[in-house]
Amino acid sequence: MQRLAGRIVLLWGWRRALVAFLAGMLAVLGQAPYDFSAACFISFPVLVWLLDGTTGDRAASRLGRLKPAFAVGWWFGFGYFLGGLWWIGLALLVEAESFAWALPFAVVGIPLGLAFFYGLATAIARSMWGGGIGRIAALAVGFAIAEWLRGFLFTGFPWNAIGYAAMPVTMLMQSVSAIGMDGMNALAVFVFALPALLVDQSGRRIGVALFAGLLIAHAGFGYYRLTKPVPEARDHLSVRIVQPNVDLSEKWDAQVRDRIFASLIELSSRPPAQGQERPQLIIWPETSVPFLFTDRPEALTAIGEMLQEGQLLLAGIVREEAASGPGTRTRYYNSVVAIDDRGEIVDAVDKVHLVPFGEYIPFADLFAAIGIEQLVAGPMNFDAGSQRKDISLPGGARAVPFICYEVIFPELVAHDAEAAQIMVNVTNDAWFGDTPGPYQHFRQAQIRAVENGLPLLRAANTGISGIVEQRGMVVEALAIDTLGAIDARIPVYHAETINYEQRRINGIIVVLLLVAATLVVNVRRSLRSN
Repeated sequence: MQRLAGRIVLLWGWRRALVAFLAGMLAVLGQAPYDFSAACFISFPVLVWLLDGTTGDRAASRLGRLKPAFAVGWWFGFGYFLGGLWWIGLALLVEAESFAWALPFAVVGIPLGLAFFYGLATAIARSMWGGGIGRIAALAVGFAIAEWLRGFLFTGFPWNAIGYAAMPVTMLMQSVSAIGMDGMNALAVFVFALPALLVDQSGRRIGVALFAGLLIAHAGFGYYRLTKPVPEARDHLSVRIVQPNVDLSEKWDAQVRDRIFASLIELSSRPPAQGQERPQLIIWPETSVPFLFTDRPEALTAIGEMLQEGQLLLAGIVREEAASGPGTRTRYYNSVVAIDDRGEIVDAVDKVHLVPFGEYIPFADLFAAIGIEQLVAGPMNFDAGSQRKDISLPGGARAVPFICYEVIFPELVAHDAEAAQIMVNVTNDAWFGDTPGPYQHFRQAQIRAVENGLPLLRAANTGISGIVEQRGMVVEALAIDTLGAIDARIPVYHAETINYEQRRINGIIVVLLLVAATLVVNVRRSLRSN
């Protein structure tokens, strides 16, 4: 291994870039659906050795000397995001004749941009680089800062954060309830990179001890939390999640809208599954209704006739808000509406965090001037809702809905789910087919359930629909490209978890401890050399 590490350290030019790129591609195997976390124990030590070999021009400024380290991180990030996000481009092929021209921008352009965050991570790490375990801690700090920034800069896109690779199974997800994603991102990189110390004479023992200790603590906490008795629920809710499996090429086709709507009604009105109660709550996916209720008010009557007394439907729809006067325009919202057994909309929540270039065009006037009004197939561009609120369910429970990728934002979910007993996620991942995308999306939603100690009800057009209990265990799910419905009875209570503010503080403490470890090692090294 020492010989391999030495050869990697001495790489230069395009060979160094290629190895960094391949290491990033390898790290993607730690994410869903592969869940091969062992790949990260190879890719991150390689990254450490590559950074060991980055030396900037001594005559350059301090920032200039970090350029080689930034380049290594950028190539690592480009490989990671290209390997993990290539499936985004499939959304442009739904109406290929209109949008295929933008495919290179989605498949390559997004990874090119996101790679800058990992370039920043390695530049930060290299600015604190020292010897032994100190440089491992520095790398973890750099990635923790980069992943934190990725969560909100340019509207935020924290998809496939490194910390998820350390949580491939339910038992290993529980630590996130204590230190949040900030702490998980830092510790994941730290542990993944520790095998790099096996070639160091001085740091080998402490590296092995920390490696074993942190893995045991991670798994041990998960085992403790899963085996700890849960409080007895005072109430239960019978739910049905509908997965209509609608082909996007037909979704907004006027000739098949009635068939799609009839399928939703039929799936919703089926008798309960064996051993299950009549559902009190029925959930349809994001934009599942293939028309505007303002155009087809009789559809609400049909829903009212389908629902039995006391039942409530949460349906993903496109909500229209007509122009109110001169100088105003009709607005469209990606929404979840609550419809009661009289066929009346009793509540509605609009999507707050829209997908740039997917649901709206940033700098729309500028793009319209060059003839670009939309970059993803769909009925229209959306406006963002002003705020999210809970929806009252049968029996008095409160549910907070998150539409599509809103569920990947830990802070947003924690803030908005604070007063709820149930989280609902409606989505339409049919844009991406049977690719890693829907599996990654489901995993991140699953982690939100663990973080917040709340059950998650997820309805997806073509999958993955499922019910996740408050510790992350999947109660039941429907596979991708499957038509059907899930019936289940879930307990209604808020599990005992550390609140978001304390999780954030704990995550910051983890990062600060790693900073302290870096400084201590660097000071000791400096004293020895003097």
